[in-house]
Amino acid sequence: MTELNELYQEVILEHSKAPRNFRRPATTNHTAEGYNPLCGDRYTVFLDLEGNAIRDIGFQGAGCAISKASASMMTQLVKGKTKAEAEKLFEGFHRMVTGEAGNGDELGKLAVFAGVRKFPARVKCATLAWHTLQSALDGKQEAVSTE
Repeated sequence: MTELNELYQEVILEHSKAPRNFRRPATTNHTAEGYNPLCGDRYTVFLDLEGNAIRDIGFQGAGCAISKASASMMTQLVKGKTKAEAEKLFEGFHRMVTGEAGNGDELGKLAVFAGVRKFPARVKCATLAWHTLQSALDGKQEAVSTE
């Protein structure tokens, strides 16, 4: 295994063990639930939107290391961003993990998930929180499923 791959694994494990924003913010006005029936990942994303800006974000639930790390990093990156900026991040992230785009250099820290594309079942783990975020931003009421 290369040093870069080892570093990526360490980042994912660290975010899984100590996820950022793993909480329900004091004020929320948009919420969505997401579920991956393949491996049992289940998360709720909580947003505090002010106009088009994500003032605060948190998540709760349980899942594998990849899904929890992805949710953790997602919340760090989209907090303070506009809806459009968050959607652009999601689009780039999704293209990277599905193999439609490069190695994620333009996505900064999210590049740690580039290797997920080699494992199609894990793509659903990595994107669950992002799809759930999209649903919360859109104000949809139905739960998001990766199936």
